[in-house]
Amino acid sequence: MTDDVLLNDNGIGVEVARLWAERAPGAEGDNVLDIPVLSVHLPDEANGCAMIVCPGGGYRSLASDHEGLQVARWLNGMGIAAFVLRYRLGPTYHSSVSLLDAQRAIRYVRTRAAEFGIAADRVGMLGFSAGGHLSCAAATAWDGGNPNDVDPVEREGCRPDFIVPIYAVTNGAKRGRKADEYHPVDEAVSERTPPAFIVTTHEDITVPANQSTLFYDAMLAANVGAELHIFNDGEHGLGLMPGDPDAGQWTQLLARWLRRRGFLTDFPRIAVLGSLLIDEAAPANAWITFLPEGHNQPLGRARITGRSAGLFEIFAAGGPTAGWHEMQVHLVSAQFPYTGTGAYTLAAVRRYSERVRLQADMRLELRLASADFKDVS
Repeated sequence: MTDDVLLNDNGIGVEVARLWAERAPGAEGDNVLDIPVLSVHLPDEANGCAMIVCPGGGYRSLASDHEGLQVARWLNGMGIAAFVLRYRLGPTYHSSVSLLDAQRAIRYVRTRAAEFGIAADRVGMLGFSAGGHLSCAAATAWDGGNPNDVDPVEREGCRPDFIVPIYAVTNGAKRGRKADEYHPVDEAVSERTPPAFIVTTHEDITVPANQSTLFYDAMLAANVGAELHIFNDGEHGLGLMPGDPDAGQWTQLLARWLRRRGFLTDFPRIAVLGSLLIDEAAPANAWITFLPEGHNQPLGRARITGRSAGLFEIFAAGGPTAGWHEMQVHLVSAQFPYTGTGAYTLAAVRRYSERVRLQADMRLELRLASADFKDVS
């Protein structure tokens, strides 16, 4: 179901996978715009994460370079397998057909997970503008697959494990344009919606930032994990935003989010618990952080206050993985609870660090001295 082809006349060759071996459901013909496909971009050093990329274009065209191929190659640089989706477009096809293509793409990638070298439970979807709407639609309209279907692809579930909507339309009616095509995905969010990393800009007048805040507020109300970044500068349709070194930081922020959520590794997360005493007393206000030596592993951290008597616990859901870490302890104040006097107790954050090896079911009993700490400049 894959062929080596040229997508255009510019000599850029990629492997392309047709989502359906035969004519796609609802197809009006057999021309290029009637055939939904994925272009396949596999990294040299894979970490098992996969992302389906949905270029924008108002459900009328596809910005396939800066919101497609270039994004895929950037993802490859992080060890993520990327699949750029060419979904069917209006006016021939309604956005509900585009959603059918997106759902099929998720099923298809999962079906071939072993061949692609990915984990079937770490398949996300990243989309720009209309492609962002499509990603949100896939996150809020999914099923677990049909185990009795004769087509093995249809046996797979189509819920993305996470989504990355970038300057996405989320509610056409509230935007005041194309309400029929951009159905209100914010109103479809539930506690079963996957986590989201959301990016937009204040200057965007094509898709105002409140389209992203609508979706974020819905995620917050449903108690689903989400991170929202609204950059002041940046017009619509910037893709990776290489020409703006500030707004372009969204890519590094996304990489951190993926790592923190555990999407870049198969290693299981572990709980860490223990106690911390400094000069034989519990710290008033401190942090303990475990920074992994493996660049794909998530960190773990806990805040320690006088209320906890030096005890800390990092639950496995937000914990690190087993292995070597740099353990950092930061002291931020010598008072707890705070007072109304405005008195100062620490002129600078103080830090202690050492290399530790974490493993499951271990308990850390830390006894440090004030002299072990250094001011953080």
